[in-house]
Amino acid sequence: MLLVLSSCSQEESNNIESVSISRTNVVPDQVDFNYHVRPILSDRCYTCHGPDEAARQGELRLDIEEEAFIALGESQDHHAIVKGDPENSTLVYRIYTDNKRELMPPPESNLVLEAHEKAILKRWIEQGAQWKTHWSFISPAKSELPEVADETWPINEIDHFVLGKLESQNLVPRERASKEQLIRRLTFDLTGLSPTLEEMDSFLGDESPDAYDKVVDRLLASNAYAEHMTVQWLDIARYADTHGYQDDLERTMWPWRDWVIHAFKENMPYDQFVKWQLAGDLLPEATKEQILATAFNRNHKITQEGGVIHEEYRVEYVADRTQTFATAFLGLTVECARCHDHKYDPIAQKDYYSLFGFFNSVPEKGVIGYGEIPDPKVKLSQKEMEEILTFINNVDTLEEIEVMVMADSVVQRQAYILSRGAYDKPTVAVATETPPAVLPFPENFPANRLGLADWLTLKENPLTSRVAVNRFWQQLFGNGIVGTSNDFGNQGALPTHPELLDWLAIRFVEENWDVSAILKYIVSSATYRQSTKLSPEMLELDPQNNYLARAPRLRLSAEMVRDHFLNISGLLVKDIGGPSVKPYQPPGLWYETTGGGGGSTAKYVEGQGSALYRRSLYTFWKRTVPPPSMITFDAASRDNCTVKRQRTSTPLQALVLMNDPQIIEAARVIAYRSIEEAKPDLNARIDFIFRLATSRFPAEDEQAALREYFEVELLRFEKDEDSAKQLLSNGVYPQKDLLNVAEMAAYTILASTIFNLDEAITKG
Repeated sequence: MLLVLSSCSQEESNNIESVSISRTNVVPDQVDFNYHVRPILSDRCYTCHGPDEAARQGELRLDIEEEAFIALGESQDHHAIVKGDPENSTLVYRIYTDNKRELMPPPESNLVLEAHEKAILKRWIEQGAQWKTHWSFISPAKSELPEVADETWPINEIDHFVLGKLESQNLVPRERASKEQLIRRLTFDLTGLSPTLEEMDSFLGDESPDAYDKVVDRLLASNAYAEHMTVQWLDIARYADTHGYQDDLERTMWPWRDWVIHAFKENMPYDQFVKWQLAGDLLPEATKEQILATAFNRNHKITQEGGVIHEEYRVEYVADRTQTFATAFLGLTVECARCHDHKYDPIAQKDYYSLFGFFNSVPEKGVIGYGEIPDPKVKLSQKEMEEILTFINNVDTLEEIEVMVMADSVVQRQAYILSRGAYDKPTVAVATETPPAVLPFPENFPANRLGLADWLTLKENPLTSRVAVNRFWQQLFGNGIVGTSNDFGNQGALPTHPELLDWLAIRFVEENWDVSAILKYIVSSATYRQSTKLSPEMLELDPQNNYLARAPRLRLSAEMVRDHFLNISGLLVKDIGGPSVKPYQPPGLWYETTGGGGGSTAKYVEGQGSALYRRSLYTFWKRTVPPPSMITFDAASRDNCTVKRQRTSTPLQALVLMNDPQIIEAARVIAYRSIEEAKPDLNARIDFIFRLATSRFPAEDEQAALREYFEVELLRFEKDEDSAKQLLSNGVYPQKDLLNVAEMAAYTILASTIFNLDEAITKG
């Protein structure tokens, strides 16, 4: 992938219908620069012939069209690329030569061009060496819907794009998932929770044509939907309940989290949602709510350590805000240009510090006092929270809450290029503006965060809507249409369905940035409703499911795993908002890790009552020691902006499921439910627990195996009553003597076993 230092050309088309989206060893008949040539140049050539002037060799740049075709050598008698003439193109000679001193890439670089890659470069030159701006810097353009052979399959436009690609690869989409699978997938994807038995039965019994749509609308209108969307935004905003660094003292930022829940609940348009968080304080006659929204950009780490240099850390905070802005909204790795010109993308060091300038005028200190709430901050009175900011759950009825927010100094601080990124080595002063390769900053826009927010949501901006809809797609399918949701640049992944990405991006803007509407549009497609069944042929032709011939089979996220078991057991407390809570955690973990420092965060004080059973969204997040069970299931650390979590499978996850007291307690309580709510026989109770955990009835052989397991465990606990009592002692929820101790323990271990089924923690 590549870059171009010119601004976006509105005349360039992003339509590449006949282009293959995968890097294979096949040389396409028609070579496309963006999808075949640029990735090769970026991976193999830009290190020495790319944007980084300091590393450039041979006076050759292959990242800019004008430079790639210039005459070379002292005599200016040859060219790396001669359009239509590979024989006189030095590039072709150098990649094919047997002379190791002339071979490119040079052997000492440890970079090698494969035979098909050489052939692609040669064919591209033969076909005229047509150059294109990097795809993500061209504004989205709507293309015609692909014609498909099976006109009965598509439900909406998404399916035309997907099926067109499938048919071109001789692949056939899977059949529609069962209604049990659909309501489970849909409920988890939109709310982070599983469906109740009543919700499942209602959907299964509804034969009306709009049965599915009614479920979607119900879920999108729920509080659980707003909370689920907030979880993902907290990763992006690097939200935590502590400052980070050595002492990692507590901070109060949860009222901003309540605002995010409120914004999603009200379906605030995405452009407004972004603008308020970037620059709510700069809006005319800004309200307390708009100012509170700007806490988004104060979620970064702040140090309280003695002996550090104030200006050094102040610069770090500005750099953090700059990186967060670029990652969250542009999908670009601008931090690579902090010390030098970006080696792969058209982001010069000057561009980085020009963007840095938007966040450089906050009147903040690099180091804060012990227990200090650093300026700038906003004071929220109890009266305001009762009468105006009613979405804030001031559960402790505090008279006043102070939250860090954004503000700018009266006199704007000048930004400079910092040599090698060092805070104390300013060089050239730079204007406050945006990267011109993305979209030049309009002259009539104010050079502040409000102007930046307006620039971000201009219809001409090629990245904002693409980056947003790509994350929504990732939320539902596990991967975005662009797999590297943090990097839409030259080293990022190519879009698997570029025309579809543009269609979604344009639709999102045309529908006034309506988040709920775009999510409903995606989940209403036939593509989303497919079965997860995998055939051997599919596995061979498309192991990563890039072409979407099936629905993904994905493990639940860290929050969803815990919340799922709390929910089906009946333990989950569904109060909305409020301060963070402290559920079960291994005793002594904070103290042993931090050595006793950290004031209120020196020792973990476990919550009581409902605080133990709130949604994981509200779990207290200490940066230096995040909740261990959630980290085991790949939760983000919240040190930096995270737009895509890892997805791992480790033995530690199985140990959490088998030993975490929260999950064992949930197994004990769902056992009570099965005894109290199901028919008084073992089969009915197995059905009850199994269906709540997996959203389906067990098959006959599964029920037989579980019944046999229950009888074995019952005999064991009858012989070892102490083990039964120990198992039932997990958690503080009151025990119920519905049956004798051995039977209660057997039902608990039965539920725990069902919880440990792979299907129980999989949304598919």
